Amino acid sequence: MSEENTSVTAAEWVMVVEASALASEDAMRFTHKGRCIAVYNLSGEFYATSGICTHEHAFMSEGYIDGDTVECPLHQGLFNIRTGAALSPPVTKNLKTFKTKIENGQVYVLVD
Repeated sequence: MSEENTSVTAAEWVMVVEASALASEDAMRFTHKGRCIAVYNLSGEFYATSGICTHEHAFMSEGYIDGDTVECPLHQGLFNIRTGAALSPPVTKNLKTFKTKIENGQVYVLVD
Protein backbone atom coordinates (compact mmCIF):
# COMPACT_ATOMS: atom_id res chain seq x y z
CA MET A 1 0.00 0.00 0.00
CA SER A 2 1.40 3.41 -0.91
CA GLU A 3 0.85 6.61 0.98
CA GLU A 4 -0.14 9.79 -0.81
CA ASN A 5 2.00 12.81 -0.17
CA THR A 6 -0.51 15.45 0.77
CA SER A 7 0.76 18.81 1.84
CA VAL A 8 -1.59 21.21 3.52
CA THR A 9 -0.63 24.85 3.58
CA ALA A 10 -1.88 26.70 6.61
CA ALA A 11 -3.55 30.03 6.06
CA GLU A 12 -1.47 32.99 7.17
CA TRP A 13 -2.10 36.69 7.69
CA VAL A 14 0.15 38.66 5.34
CA MET A 15 0.83 42.37 5.88
CA VAL A 16 0.24 44.06 2.53
CA VAL A 17 0.19 47.86 2.80
CA GLU A 18 -0.39 50.74 5.17
CA ALA A 19 -4.10 51.50 5.08
CA SER A 20 -3.38 55.19 4.51
CA ALA A 21 -1.22 54.40 1.45
CA LEU A 22 -4.12 52.93 -0.56
CA ALA A 23 -6.51 55.67 -1.65
CA SER A 24 -10.26 55.23 -1.36
CA GLU A 25 -11.81 53.62 -4.46
CA ASP A 26 -8.39 52.33 -5.52
CA ALA A 27 -6.72 48.93 -5.74
CA MET A 28 -3.26 47.41 -5.69
CA ARG A 29 -1.84 43.97 -6.31
CA PHE A 30 0.72 41.87 -4.50
CA THR A 31 2.13 38.42 -4.90
CA HIS A 32 2.55 35.97 -2.05
CA LYS A 33 4.10 32.55 -2.64
CA GLY A 34 3.30 32.81 -6.35
CA ARG A 35 -0.32 33.86 -5.87
CA CYS A 36 -1.45 37.21 -7.29
CA ILE A 37 -3.98 39.02 -5.08
CA ALA A 38 -5.76 42.36 -5.51
CA VAL A 39 -6.57 44.55 -2.50
CA TYR A 40 -9.28 47.22 -2.75
CA ASN A 41 -10.14 50.21 -0.57
CA LEU A 42 -13.88 50.89 -0.73
CA SER A 43 -14.39 54.03 1.35
CA GLY A 44 -12.13 52.77 4.14
CA GLU A 45 -13.26 49.13 4.00
CA PHE A 46 -10.64 46.77 2.59
CA TYR A 47 -11.34 43.70 0.46
CA ALA A 48 -9.15 41.20 -1.37
CA THR A 49 -9.77 38.95 -4.36
CA SER A 50 -7.79 36.87 -6.78
CA GLY A 51 -5.61 39.31 -8.65
CA ILE A 52 -6.13 37.86 -12.12
CA CYS A 53 -9.40 37.81 -14.06
CA THR A 54 -11.04 34.39 -14.36
CA HIS A 55 -11.75 34.98 -18.06
CA GLU A 56 -8.37 36.08 -19.49
CA HIS A 57 -5.05 37.10 -17.97
CA ALA A 58 -5.62 40.66 -16.78
CA PHE A 59 -4.74 42.26 -13.45
CA MET A 60 -7.89 43.15 -11.51
CA SER A 61 -6.02 45.90 -9.67
CA GLU A 62 -5.87 47.76 -13.00
CA GLY A 63 -9.63 47.57 -13.46
CA TYR A 64 -12.16 50.38 -13.14
CA ILE A 65 -13.80 50.50 -9.71
CA ASP A 66 -17.38 51.74 -9.47
CA GLY A 67 -19.05 51.36 -6.08
CA ASP A 68 -18.51 47.75 -5.05
CA THR A 69 -17.70 46.46 -8.55
CA VAL A 70 -14.50 46.20 -10.53
CA GLU A 71 -14.42 46.04 -14.31
CA CYS A 72 -11.77 43.83 -15.88
CA PRO A 73 -9.43 46.07 -17.89
CA LEU A 74 -9.22 43.59 -20.78
CA HIS A 75 -12.81 42.68 -21.75
CA GLN A 76 -14.90 44.78 -19.32
CA GLY A 77 -16.49 41.89 -17.41
CA LEU A 78 -17.76 42.99 -13.99
CA PHE A 79 -17.12 41.42 -10.59
CA ASN A 80 -18.51 42.25 -7.15
CA ILE A 81 -15.49 43.18 -5.04
CA ARG A 82 -17.10 42.15 -1.73
CA THR A 83 -18.19 38.67 -2.87
CA GLY A 84 -16.07 37.97 -5.96
CA ALA A 85 -19.26 37.20 -7.93
CA ALA A 86 -19.05 37.38 -11.72
CA LEU A 87 -21.74 39.86 -12.76
CA SER A 88 -21.60 40.29 -16.54
CA PRO A 89 -20.23 38.60 -19.64
CA PRO A 90 -17.73 37.62 -20.71
CA VAL A 91 -16.86 36.60 -17.13
CA THR A 92 -18.72 33.59 -15.77
CA LYS A 93 -16.44 32.32 -13.00
CA ASN A 94 -16.24 34.12 -9.65
CA LEU A 95 -13.04 35.57 -8.22
CA LYS A 96 -11.75 33.94 -5.04
CA THR A 97 -12.05 36.28 -2.06
CA PHE A 98 -9.79 36.58 0.97
CA LYS A 99 -10.45 37.90 4.47
CA THR A 100 -8.83 41.19 5.42
CA LYS A 101 -8.17 43.01 8.68
CA ILE A 102 -6.57 46.25 9.83
CA GLU A 103 -4.06 46.16 12.69
CA ASN A 104 -1.94 49.12 13.75
CA GLY A 105 -2.82 50.92 10.52
CA GLN A 106 -1.68 48.00 8.33
CA VAL A 107 -3.86 46.00 5.95
CA TYR A 108 -3.50 42.24 6.31
CA VAL A 109 -4.88 39.55 4.00
CA LEU A 110 -5.52 35.96 5.09
CA VAL A 111 -3.86 33.91 2.36
CA ASP A 112 -4.65 30.21 2.24
